[in-house]
Amino acid sequence: MSLFDALGFRWDRSLVPGHVPVHSTERVCFRFHKMLPEFVWDAGVLEGNPFTFPEVKTLLDGVTVGGRKLTDQAQIVNLAESAKRLLALVKAGEFKLSKSVFTELNGIVARNEALEWGLFRGEGQETNYTPNVGLGEAGLFTPIATASGAPVLNQVFDAGVEQLDACPPFERALAFFLFGALQQFFFDGNKRTSRFMMNGVLMSSGIDAISVPAGKAQAFNEKMVRFYQGRDGTEMLQFLISCHPDADQL
Repeated sequence: MSLFDALGFRWDRSLVPGHVPVHSTERVCFRFHKMLPEFVWDAGVLEGNPFTFPEVKTLLDGVTVGGRKLTDQAQIVNLAESAKRLLALVKAGEFKLSKSVFTELNGIVARNEALEWGLFRGEGQETNYTPNVGLGEAGLFTPIATASGAPVLNQVFDAGVEQLDACPPFERALAFFLFGALQQFFFDGNKRTSRFMMNGVLMSSGIDAISVPAGKAQAFNEKMVRFYQGRDGTEMLQFLISCHPDADQL
């Protein structure tokens, strides 16, 4: 099985930078920790969360924010705890592009928000419901059907990760984000969880993490719609590359 067949989409591999600045794990983890409020706020904006950047910083300092819905607050808290857990895994040398890490992070990201969290669709009590991805005027994207035990989802995940292992770390990281977003392994939190996995791959390889700036949320959503429609990841990969802190050197 080829890389593109395993992942379910394709891209122009010649456009992925072959040389990316590499630093020590300590250095990239320090940057991620220092920028945690920005990463959490950016991720929240992509989900339509109304928390402002100062409010996110206040919440991360352990102070509640008045006038906000508890569900919005919980989403920010989940994102922060997921980021901290990812950082701990990378620092300890325990991050892997594996199902166990993927499901652990989703269990934090989508906690009390999804129908079920921390396991693939079909591995819990719900074995029939298949969620669609809303594409606005473009309609709906329907992923692999939910089935008891998630046999197909597990096969797709294993095949995809096996093929990605042969890719350079930078390409592997960005492609995994699109892989997770496309295949919708979970009932919710797929893009959020897959971005954490992307950054886990990057930081574990000494490459700075990527955050999609809040100001580019509309562009991100528009490009993702086209990705779901055409299953061509070239545009989204170029977009993610442009969001990297070393983009001007790539």
